[in-house]
Amino acid sequence: MPRPHLILFTDLDGTLLDHEDYSWEAARPALARVKAAEIPLILNSSKTAAEIAVLRNELANGDPYIVENGAAVVIPAGIFGNSSEQVVNFGASRAVVLSALGRLRAAGARFRGFEDMSAEELADVTGLDVTAASRAMQRHGTEPLIWEGSEDELRQFEASLASDNLRLVQGGRFWHAMGIFDKADGARFLLGKYQERYGREPVLAIALGDSPNDQGMLEASDVPVVIRGVNSESVQLPSDRRPIRSLRSGPEGWNDCVLNLLLEYGY
Repeated sequence: MPRPHLILFTDLDGTLLDHEDYSWEAARPALARVKAAEIPLILNSSKTAAEIAVLRNELANGDPYIVENGAAVVIPAGIFGNSSEQVVNFGASRAVVLSALGRLRAAGARFRGFEDMSAEELADVTGLDVTAASRAMQRHGTEPLIWEGSEDELRQFEASLASDNLRLVQGGRFWHAMGIFDKADGARFLLGKYQERYGREPVLAIALGDSPNDQGMLEASDVPVVIRGVNSESVQLPSDRRPIRSLRSGPEGWNDCVLNLLLEYGY
């Protein structure tokens, strides 16, 4: 059987990036092997396009990427024959999300979103510097927030969002108010593009994540990998595939799992 073409989809915060200092240094050996093998590395994150652009530059990554939990897929020029950068949007815009959140706040919902913070305040909450926090605020389809109400109020808040055709997803650090899309939508879209490129040759999708926010992406993959983290025990792995859980957390666990999979599939 021919060696499959591997496509790696990865979450960032708490997965490829350390939860505390956002470093990917511990994953350097696996990243180097992935790049040398010319395996597409698709960054799939709650981060904005402005944030991911900085990381892609650090990693010398030229592959497509997925922003804001699947709000959009960005395809650089030339990847699939496109002459210029292409942005494919999914779901509700941020303006629609903010409008709904404003109505719910007026009705008594208690939360603090990015829209409520200055760049300096967000830097204090996240540990980012002010410039990086400013990039995080340049959003297109989602609003991260800190919930300040009770658990019962949270359930009511989720139900109210659902009535507006919106949803609330828990990430590693924030809740994310967003439309009816998730990281799986962008992953499936890009996987289809790569399958078209490779024709009848086998393609194997590997997905790595650490929180319930990654559930859909993991379920859409052939090899789901849960990286040990703050909320990783809440992730339910598909039983009909070969699920993997890392022993170590963050980029250390990412490095271990990716190196093992590359060895297994002959890369």
